Amino acid sequence: MTDLTGRLPNAPALWKRADKAWVAIVLIPLALALFDPARVWPTISFALTALGHTGIFIVFAVLAVAYMKATGAEALLARAFEGREVRMIVMAALLGGLSPFCSCEVIPFIAAMLALGAPLSAIMAFWLASPLMDPAMFLITAGTLGFPFAIAKTVAAVGIGLGGGFFVRALSGSLLFADPLKAAPKQACCGSSCGSDPFKAEVQWRFWQEAPRRATFRETVIENALFLGKWLLLAYLIESLMLDYVPAELIAGVLGGDGVFPIVLGALVGAPAYLNGYAAVPLVEALLAQGMADGAAMSFVIAGGVSCIPAAVAVWALVKPRVFAAYLGIAVTGAVLAGLAWGAVA
Repeated sequence: MTDLTGRLPNAPALWKRADKAWVAIVLIPLALALFDPARVWPTISFALTALGHTGIFIVFAVLAVAYMKATGAEALLARAFEGREVRMIVMAALLGGLSPFCSCEVIPFIAAMLALGAPLSAIMAFWLASPLMDPAMFLITAGTLGFPFAIAKTVAAVGIGLGGGFFVRALSGSLLFADPLKAAPKQACCGSSCGSDPFKAEVQWRFWQEAPRRATFRETVIENALFLGKWLLLAYLIESLMLDYVPAELIAGVLGGDGVFPIVLGALVGAPAYLNGYAAVPLVEALLAQGMADGAAMSFVIAGGVSCIPAAVAVWALVKPRVFAAYLGIAVTGAVLAGLAWGAVA
């Protein structure tokens, strides 16, 4: 008998290679077909309709990010880390909220800044602001939760970056931030554009005149369209499930109402409940519809954005545990303050 064992697919290996987001997108309708068949089509229809409503923002965001990649405009970010330390902190916080870097692309970028001798205070400012907002996330947030929420989150991202940067600067001579870096930081990659040196790239606004830049634009469009599409589709499926199966009174009882407690709780549950910054937006929309307080929603997205696995791993890869703990502490504190501020004005 022919031995087929060598030809059979290895289940653990297949699972390791599988994109978990697409797996979940397939499994949700299958699970509904087994346990609540009547909800299969309404759930799919809800997700597709919501994705269609967000489509114009997705298209604009994908094209904008691809343009920045193809032109090499990321190289302009390097100028934030030149000059006096105070100026570096301010520019790093401002540009952190505008950069198109994903969480793991920050690692080679930060490594390059460290090689140039940039202070930890400016790096911390960039680290805190960068995972919270970027052009694509701003458009997705504005399209789902409204421009006021998106603007408030952007202001919070810059504010937390500034606060963290100046906090590190004030304590730069303490044991907490003495010798903060690990000996050999590892680089990570989550996209085809990862690995380029943003400090050596040349800016070419008319990118279509060069074949390699046209290829970068095309690859970035495809990559980001698939990335945003899969995560938002999954998030809208989960949003539909939450609206159908999670009692609104439960959310309102835990995360609703006035005061500090819902905001603090929103910050504390932000990390474990977070998928990524894009997928979190529809989930927050569902939570708000079920009674989540405005301030708790803001603290949830801020704390979750900074402490989600990709962003946290990017920091952990380069700094010692005590600096990493300070990073998380600054993030949670900033999230609570942002939640209190947004709750007071929303």
